[in-house]
Amino acid sequence: MQAGPVSGIHSGALAKAPIPYINGRPDYDFAAALTKVSPQVQAKAKATAQDFEAMFLSSMFSQMTSGLNGEGPFGNTPGTGVWRSMLTEQYSKSFAKAGGVGISNDVYRTLILQQANRVGQTQGKQA
Repeated sequence: MQAGPVSGIHSGALAKAPIPYINGRPDYDFAAALTKVSPQVQAKAKATAQDFEAMFLSSMFSQMTSGLNGEGPFGNTPGTGVWRSMLTEQYSKSFAKAGGVGISNDVYRTLILQQANRVGQTQGKQA
């Protein structure tokens, strides 16, 4: 997801903030949702999305290394299983923090849209 300059919008908070892009197109729904959700909720959603991607990558990396046998760090010693699980966990966390494979962006967008809908629903009930 990228953010780019606003063009063609002349009013409201959307004109001040950069519009996020999805698949090369401006994502106005997401931009509007970001204005409804507090920065604290946005940070929590971002961390949750990154943790989800790290969990997915950890599962993928552990499957990728499960069939490796032999000498060296992936040998068949008694401690290898524990070491390998810790290694794949750290690989997945650093991979996700560096940008991962893009899952966290979609999860983050979905979480923000859901939070914005909840905010809209509670405001509608109060009115």
